[in-house]
Amino acid sequence: MKPPDSPNAHTRRTLLRSGLAAAALLAHPLAAFAAAPPGFDRWREAFRARALAKGITEATWTRAMGHVEPDMSVFTEMHNQPEFNEEIWQYINRRVSDWRIIAGKEALKKNEALFARIEQDFGVERGTLLALWGVESAFGDPLVQQNHMRPVFPSLAALAWNEPRRKAYWQSELINALRIVDRGWSTPEQMRGSWAGAMGHTQWMPEVWLNVGIDYDHDGKISPFGKPDDALGSTAKFLVDRGKYHRGEHWGYEVRAPGASGGNKTYAAWSSAGVTRADGQPFPQPNASAKLWMPVAGGPAFLLGPNFYSVRSYNPSMNYALAICHLGDRILGAPPFLQPFPGSERALTLAEVQEMQVRLTKAGFDTGGTDGRVGNDTMAAIRDFQIKTGMEPADGYGGLKVLARLRQGS
Repeated sequence: MKPPDSPNAHTRRTLLRSGLAAAALLAHPLAAFAAAPPGFDRWREAFRARALAKGITEATWTRAMGHVEPDMSVFTEMHNQPEFNEEIWQYINRRVSDWRIIAGKEALKKNEALFARIEQDFGVERGTLLALWGVESAFGDPLVQQNHMRPVFPSLAALAWNEPRRKAYWQSELINALRIVDRGWSTPEQMRGSWAGAMGHTQWMPEVWLNVGIDYDHDGKISPFGKPDDALGSTAKFLVDRGKYHRGEHWGYEVRAPGASGGNKTYAAWSSAGVTRADGQPFPQPNASAKLWMPVAGGPAFLLGPNFYSVRSYNPSMNYALAICHLGDRILGAPPFLQPFPGSERALTLAEVQEMQVRLTKAGFDTGGTDGRVGNDTMAAIRDFQIKTGMEPADGYGGLKVLARLRQGS
């Protein structure tokens, strides 16, 4: 399962992880080289002087960078990020999956005291943090670490040396990674992450590790790995400090909004304008404010409070923020959206996803596993199946239509 989304200088997506952020970058033509092209050693020596001038010790430099070879596959990764043209309902169904809801309930059970403490200290709702954790690293699943993470120093070295469009950014993150080793918070061997250098439970870029991370488990160091305490506590702090999270407010609500329009109003004012919660319940904080949003004509409408935009600070995508907020609600027992998106299918159950993966694998389309999780391997297998069988659109979305076609084939 690979994380996904888009760069912005003031967002966590730029800072915390360059998943799609870096995916948006152009591949460098040198990606074709299997080994480092000439010039890296000369660049490394020049960069060494810069790192030492910024206070990195000689010992740390030698340990992390002295013999490092640039991981040139990062440029291929940039270029080959799979692109799937998802409708918003497909995007949400993939992230608010049966597997994540079930696993999220288990993660909450195991970490009940931790989430209670975070709510007390930062005011961030447990559902929001659970959903971020589930989407970013499958609740810290070691298989994600094992199968999709790589040493970050070779990756950052390649990007800092030879990525033409955001070289200053990558060089800054390489210095930040060296500072982490210098402080004794981690070792180069432990620092494994995405090809763009994002690490741990909630996918921290080095800058966030340094400047937002807190030692929430009081073990004397700050770490996004291992126990989830530091990662989740620090992510809550990020949402408060950089996302301006409002303690005690829910992110928003699905609503019925016949003919309503307008900007930011209190829930009481929206009620006076005829806007009601889709489930018929009253708005619990009538004096809090929210904006009306209908992503697709004829689909569900939402009143979005400040905490929706706090989640959006983590990844500047409205669809991502909606998926996170909805997943958090679903883990805590809420139903699917009451108004469906036009043309949408219900999400497959965990058993149905596993059946689809088994059938695809038997038909010769490698899904990378049959665990009920839909990552890029499964989406690629579905798209190949759609192309082979003439299904349109060949969009890589594994829903009821694909499952029905697979069943016919058997």
